[in-house]
Amino acid sequence: MGAEQVRDGFVELYGARPDGVWAAPGRVNLIGEHTDYNDGFVMPFALPHTAVAAVSRRTDGVLRLHSADLDTGVAELRLDELAPESDKAWTAYPAGVVWALREAGHPVTGADVHLSSTVPSGAGLSSSAAIEVVVALALNDLFALGLQGWQLARLCQRAENVYVGAPTGIMDQTASACCEAGHALFLDTRDLSQKQIPLDLAAEGLRLLVVDTRVTHAHSGGEYGKRRAGCEKAAALLGVDALRDIAYADLDAALDRLGDDEEIRRLVRHVVTEDQRVEQVVALLESGGDTRAVGPVLTAGHASLRDDFRVSCPELDLVVDTALAHGALGARMTGGGFGGSAIVLAEATDVEALTKAVGEAFAAAGHTSPRVFEAVPSAGARRLV
Repeated sequence: MGAEQVRDGFVELYGARPDGVWAAPGRVNLIGEHTDYNDGFVMPFALPHTAVAAVSRRTDGVLRLHSADLDTGVAELRLDELAPESDKAWTAYPAGVVWALREAGHPVTGADVHLSSTVPSGAGLSSSAAIEVVVALALNDLFALGLQGWQLARLCQRAENVYVGAPTGIMDQTASACCEAGHALFLDTRDLSQKQIPLDLAAEGLRLLVVDTRVTHAHSGGEYGKRRAGCEKAAALLGVDALRDIAYADLDAALDRLGDDEEIRRLVRHVVTEDQRVEQVVALLESGGDTRAVGPVLTAGHASLRDDFRVSCPELDLVVDTALAHGALGARMTGGGFGGSAIVLAEATDVEALTKAVGEAFAAAGHTSPRVFEAVPSAGARRLV
């Protein structure tokens, strides 16, 4: 749904024109999975799919929320009654942003919000972060808060961690807030330093496909939290602030120090090698060499997520195995796992055959037909109207 449709929907709901219309994208992560809450490196880029919100400010302490994508009415909340983990509906995401802004001392006095999103929900493409960031950006503008993209991302992460109760890292919100069209974002999640890395796959005759398995996942589920807790335990055992502090060259020694706790050893091995893979991809793209060499790094990342971190699923593995068997340059699951999407790096000339092969493999296995689309590095959050 575009800016005009969302604006018109706002007028129909609330009886007046909104103060503005904003957009924030979903993201796909090229490489760097489950490293963000370990203070490590990630490399996402923004998708053309966005959450679009028409918003007006209020001064009476009331927050009204409506989604054009759901068959529900307008939710009306009082700002002074917002409390962490009190809301299990979609409204927790925008309400959590308002709560986080006010908790940080920013003078948000209420808002009317109407939004619609084209980011697939439950596909590991950060649909929740897009909603959080678009609301945060709108309120930042309407209340003249003067916050930068990375600061909005921090507040949105706090909303998701504390208000929603999902123990996610900072990558999704930063990607939505800060990515640039035609680039991937090399992000150090410890200090939030950023570098925009040019990524023009089409110019090299390449495509990056997103394959949504339609197996939904939820970050607030227990398995994600267990992985994060395991990583924190490992860091404590190794005497470091975060697993990012274990150098790749020191991995074997670190694993030896962990003894026979195989579960913890697997988590450490994935995080340390995944940080190394992000740096490999950055070096390959910055060297101006053949981007095709990124493919095997992606595939190695999937093996690590499947075997060490154990967050893949049969549908994700089927996408990767089928794509590689039909000529893909590389493939891996993307996002938190337990469902969601995989990415496939391929020659443009192979896209049709690959897409057909994956669809046939899913049909043969009795799975729901996957959704396949091209991922094009797109613009981050912005005001539309």
